[in-house]
Amino acid sequence: MRYLTIILFSIIFSQTAQSQIYEIGVFGGGSNFIGDVGKTNYISPNQSAFGAILKWNRSPRHSWRVSVIYAVLEGIDAKSDDPRRQERDYSFDNNIFEISAGMEFTFFDFNLHEYDNKTTPYLYTGITSGRHSNFYFDNNGEIVGEGTYSWAFGIPMVLGVKTTLTDHLILGAEIGARYTFSDELDGSVPDFDNEHPLSFGNTNSNDWYVFTGFTLTYTFGRRPCYCDF
Repeated sequence: MRYLTIILFSIIFSQTAQSQIYEIGVFGGGSNFIGDVGKTNYISPNQSAFGAILKWNRSPRHSWRVSVIYAVLEGIDAKSDDPRRQERDYSFDNNIFEISAGMEFTFFDFNLHEYDNKTTPYLYTGITSGRHSNFYFDNNGEIVGEGTYSWAFGIPMVLGVKTTLTDHLILGAEIGARYTFSDELDGSVPDFDNEHPLSFGNTNSNDWYVFTGFTLTYTFGRRPCYCDF
């Protein structure tokens, strides 16, 4: 029985290995923050963002995707269109290290082993977690660091388009909003006490941030069999 189990697992692994094709590459672009400090434009990159991406193309229509992105989130009340924020005049910048995993869906078949040029829009969603430092604003509007870090979990909502440049290179452009389950990225809520008197803004509305940029990936792996899809 033990040998039969080993043989069965070997067959399954062999079939899986032959059906895999991967992409590995980089992301580069900009970031912008949407919260209780600064501008509220949905797409307005004002700081840099860069990272790495790995994909497993499970079929011509969907891929499993993992990414790590480092970015700076910035909010400046003086650049807001809201006169109340301009008068308050708070500002911050906060580094964030994001890990994201989920599924990418293409609008059209994107079979990388058909050698003509392929172009398709795509959607990506899943779950993210971003590590950021904690701080708050004192009564004078000065930033007070808490000396701690938190992980802000969220949901990515990404829309993009990608095209093959060569047999192994794929260029993509995407805009990705992240809705987080945190209201602490901009210092509007101290990490140690959500009901602290120094909390401000809409405490019932969580923070968002957006990455806008380009991806360049290199494909590798054996020719897949998509017969099950």
